[in-house]
Amino acid sequence: MKIALCYQTQPEFVDAIQQVAPDAEVIDAGQEGIADAILDADVFCGHAKVPMPWAEVVQKGKLKWIQSSAAGMDHCLVPEVIASDIIVSSASGLFANQVAEQTFSLLLGLIRSLPVFFRAQAVKDYTRRPTHDLHGKTVGIVGLGGNGRRIAEILAAFQTRILATDLFPYDCPDHVEALWPADRLDDLLAESDVVILTLPLNASTYHIIDEGRFAAMKQDAWFINVARGQVVKEVALVEALQSKKLLGAGIDVAEIEPLPHESPLWTMGNVIISPHVGAQGATRNADATQLFCTNLRRYLNGEPPINLVDKQLGFPVRKPS
Repeated sequence: MKIALCYQTQPEFVDAIQQVAPDAEVIDAGQEGIADAILDADVFCGHAKVPMPWAEVVQKGKLKWIQSSAAGMDHCLVPEVIASDIIVSSASGLFANQVAEQTFSLLLGLIRSLPVFFRAQAVKDYTRRPTHDLHGKTVGIVGLGGNGRRIAEILAAFQTRILATDLFPYDCPDHVEALWPADRLDDLLAESDVVILTLPLNASTYHIIDEGRFAAMKQDAWFINVARGQVVKEVALVEALQSKKLLGAGIDVAEIEPLPHESPLWTMGNVIISPHVGAQGATRNADATQLFCTNLRRYLNGEPPINLVDKQLGFPVRKPS
């Protein structure tokens, strides 16, 4: 069995994988070599950020399992893979703490006027200026998966009213006032002072937040996207900010990445931009390796992996408890 890796590995990570499958050939391909290595691999673990020959991979019929080192699956769930027998599993929820921290960095930075104060600091201007409050706000979370649930847990400490929508609206946490089906998105937008996106990118969520959805939001809402850039029609986001419909936006993702230099978002004083770092953390790659090792043992024992992805939906389906 050949295992191809494409994430930021270290020798001890490769050794740990080799110990689980001592008879396997573990190929640490990296971004430079993964497009070639995957053609002869039985198992792939990682997140390829280079063009991949998925049609040829499926045609060869050798690859049996993809373990993504990311929660988002748009990097590998192309039509050929979806239609194939290849098993796919994700890192859904594995980096929920980091995504939550990034969410609150963006949200609290906006609400407490940090962009204003950073500009003032640059010119040594020690002037008090208005700020806003998170406590007491109604917060709507769009997509209550692993990341959304962790964000909701932390939000509860801010004495917020929490609403959420999800494609599978069950097992509502006690601290979430209402968990609605996905088709009640407009209801959530109409009631929320803060809207946080944590939903996956697939055919049904592409540009799900467009001009009509921004129009459905409360006046002077705050908008945070730690999901995928393409779930938002970015030109509509710019219009909502320019028209003062939104008080501000925090975006860790962009419709086109890197965010083009000519984007108006760069120069807006009520926008905080981070370069898709929500899932970064000191232990990210160690955690991804541990998950892969756990799932590799299950794979070798003929068991389904943790975070088995429904390839049509693009994410693991949460089972009701």
